[in-house]
Amino acid sequence: MSLKKRSLKNAEAYISGIETGDRVLLGQALTLVESKKEAHRNLANQILSGLSRNDNKSLRIGISGSPGVGKSTFIESFGNYLIGQGKTIAVLAVDPSSSITKGSILGDKTRMQSLSIHPSAFIRPSPAAETLGGVTNTTHESILLCEAAGYDVILVETVGVGQSETMVHGLVDFFMLLLLPGAGDDLQGIKRGIVELADMVVVNKVDGDRIAMANEIKRSYQNAIHLFGAKANQWETKVFLVSALQKEGLDNIWEELIAFDHSLTSNGYKSKNRIQQRKSIFEAILKNRIWEKLLNKDSNIETLKALQEAIEKNEISIYEAIDEFTKSK
Repeated sequence: MSLKKRSLKNAEAYISGIETGDRVLLGQALTLVESKKEAHRNLANQILSGLSRNDNKSLRIGISGSPGVGKSTFIESFGNYLIGQGKTIAVLAVDPSSSITKGSILGDKTRMQSLSIHPSAFIRPSPAAETLGGVTNTTHESILLCEAAGYDVILVETVGVGQSETMVHGLVDFFMLLLLPGAGDDLQGIKRGIVELADMVVVNKVDGDRIAMANEIKRSYQNAIHLFGAKANQWETKVFLVSALQKEGLDNIWEELIAFDHSLTSNGYKSKNRIQQRKSIFEAILKNRIWEKLLNKDSNIETLKALQEAIEKNEISIYEAIDEFTKSK
């Protein structure tokens, strides 16, 4: 959504509109959050600062898995199932960007056709740009805006790059890992680190001649998970089989999610975890802002240019250049 100066409103109008369910203003606020323009960023900060801070009512779910595992199909089927249970759904989908053109297809709305037109669902695709970790630099802010708009469940679909997707774990309450029967561990790029973080492993596309293979994968992963030891939230990770295309197994996943949310809300972990996440996000954003401010100073630009030229001529090592740049900052 493009933003024209004459169409922008003040922060109070956005806050009021978002909290009363105005989808147009929610979309504009998300665009402001993603914008690199200083005026847009300042307005976005005002909006975010004015939102209600009672953010524990929603359930934030991160969904990761390699390309081809069927994340979009699963989210559409699961989202429609949740709507059938009386829930409202926001989907924050991160699409891969070209490292050359920086462009992104942003095709999740076309892949989730029935969900994208449902009045109880809101889908927002965003480009990954140069961000690693499967999410964008503004995913947390987008979550806050969707929660303020009253959505019960926030689904964060990662870009699907494998091991580096663990960043989403620090933004959500529940981390779900999707696998594909018969793809093989090396082909999927799924390694121990990301499996250890998962609160649930879902084997998708379990239909036809894949059923026997899927049951074998379930046994293998369930056995492996028992060897990892207890996670910080003390939740026992289980493996579920689903066919998103046939809409089978979704009820079991939702029952597990309800149990998870009830357990971690009751014992206080959900609230404590979100506090820790806010602290970590604060530190990450602060580091980015400090770096941006350093780069925007003319004197620093000249210093960096000189150091880069010295590195090119092999007159100075990378580490000496870093020390030279940072010692006076």
